[in-house]
Amino acid sequence: MTEVEEGQFTSLADRIAALGKQKNFNPGAEPPRKRPPPPPPPTAARADDDAAVSRPPSRPCPPPPPARRDARPPPPPPPARSSTRPVPPPLPRRTSTQSGAVVLRRDSTSSEASQQSALSPYSPGRTPSTLSLRSQDGVRPRSMAPAACDAASLPPLPPSRRESEAKAKEARAQRASMARVPSTPTSPASPPKPTLPPTLPPRRPAPKPEAAGSMLGEAKKAARKLPPTVIRGFGSSTSTKAQSPTKEVVDDAVPPPLPLTSRPSVAEIDAVSARSAAPTQQQTDCWVCRDWSGPDGVAAQYPRASLPRNDPVGYLARALCDPFPSYTDKARAIFTWFHHNIFYDTAAFFGNNVRHQSVEDTIFTGKAVCQGYAETYKAIANRAGLECIVVGGHGKGFGHVALKKGQMPPPPKPDGHAWNAVRIDGGGWKLIDACWGAGHISGSDQQYRQEFAPEQFTRSNEKFGLEHFPRDGSHQFRADGRVVSWEEYYRGPIDGDPAIFYNDGHREGIAEDSVEPREREIAVHSGQVVRFQFSKVCEHWTSQNNGPGKPPLLLLSIHGVNGGKDDMVPIETNGYWHWVDVNARDLGAPGQSVEVVQLTKIDGRDARGVTASEYLSKRGRVGMAWSYVMKWELV
Repeated sequence: MTEVEEGQFTSLADRIAALGKQKNFNPGAEPPRKRPPPPPPPTAARADDDAAVSRPPSRPCPPPPPARRDARPPPPPPPARSSTRPVPPPLPRRTSTQSGAVVLRRDSTSSEASQQSALSPYSPGRTPSTLSLRSQDGVRPRSMAPAACDAASLPPLPPSRRESEAKAKEARAQRASMARVPSTPTSPASPPKPTLPPTLPPRRPAPKPEAAGSMLGEAKKAARKLPPTVIRGFGSSTSTKAQSPTKEVVDDAVPPPLPLTSRPSVAEIDAVSARSAAPTQQQTDCWVCRDWSGPDGVAAQYPRASLPRNDPVGYLARALCDPFPSYTDKARAIFTWFHHNIFYDTAAFFGNNVRHQSVEDTIFTGKAVCQGYAETYKAIANRAGLECIVVGGHGKGFGHVALKKGQMPPPPKPDGHAWNAVRIDGGGWKLIDACWGAGHISGSDQQYRQEFAPEQFTRSNEKFGLEHFPRDGSHQFRADGRVVSWEEYYRGPIDGDPAIFYNDGHREGIAEDSVEPREREIAVHSGQVVRFQFSKVCEHWTSQNNGPGKPPLLLLSIHGVNGGKDDMVPIETNGYWHWVDVNARDLGAPGQSVEVVQLTKIDGRDARGVTASEYLSKRGRVGMAWSYVMKWELV
């Protein structure tokens, strides 16, 4: 837009009159509102600006431009600035060389021309370039360049919002990490380890005898320094502050004298070692292979002929049980004493003349049946402080006939036998049978055999229950808490007759429930290979430690095809298991039997320890003898 010269007026009234004469001027119409003016300029340039405005122009004022009819609505106001926004830094001060002339708007609000001329060069939609001022003589002033600014002298810009948030987040993370990790005291770096151990300090010369007492007194006065205790549990892995050595330890490089007065003797050391090792040995023992020589030896020292006539029960309780602190050993000593002193009364049993007698009568006569054994055992155990009861019920002893295959058990009738239950170490109940442990009745001549059966004391309650059924179901004392029914007990683990098992098998430590084949009858014409096998009662059991001596040689007696050739086949063993495989047709003919025998004599001497190769080399050339261990029948 070209500039229009404006007329010269000497006063403000003349100017207003001139404006009123303009035909386009409408005092009633209010011009559209403009944006608010910019902030006032610095006060330093105010004097020059007033002088420039107060000078009358040399040219006449040009007529004002016509008013715009299509005035647009004012732009929306700018958004309100947030109070949290940082305040911009102040503008740099102008130097004396910079021009301070700034165009100010005229003091008129009714002239459109003056309003247009007074628009700030920084208004929206207009890019400021240069400011032009007119001097009084009509010469156009020079264009003013922007003020020179030294970037180095400007203050630094405030950080942006993104930078501020990043720094705040980093500071919070650093504070959180410092709170999680506990501060540990810095320990001085340890010196490098020497390749060789340090030399020992020189020992002081031995003190004289008269000075020994004074040195011991000084040693007692000196404070004894103990090593730091080890802290176990939470926080044990954290390092502790090392204690600085005292001046006494640093200065004195010679070790203190040995405290001879507090040194334990050899006997005291051995006693402490024995006490600490005893519980470990007790925990690792098992009842089958445990060393019972202590209570068994004491039980053999008190025959019934040497007992006093007054209070034999109390005497036996003290003599058999006082030497042992263990309840288990006390119970074992009483159990073994019955084997040496009480015999089964076969005359009264087979003559149906069993009469009840007192405990003292049983001890002095040395004869009893199962009820007398159980009552006498209970009396001695109770006097010794043991908790013991008599259990009555049914037993698969002499005269018991097993069920045939498919046969139903008879109606429940748990009577005819008696045994004991005693509390042992640990508070548990242990079932024992002193009657069957003392000996047994021979089936051939019905005579009593005084043969010790320790399995009636050592076997578990579950295996004990295979041959004993109590009248009260709560007296089974099984570890699993289950109560076995009469039908399950009477039928047994197999349906039919089991293999015949002799007492020599128990003496040699063979587990009766491990015998295979389990059924007594074996079919000859099955066309199969029959495996005969059995094991020891315990993996720790050995003939040398728990049996009669060296292990015997076990043989399988067979009769060949159709029973025409008898033979003795050695049974293989690994010390725990014994086994041999034979074709069924080679066992013999139906009606014959197959036995596992133990070689007892060879060439007139004891056969214990004889190997299979020695037996085969002497078979048929020297005399031999054997005894039966188990037996099957061929069908």
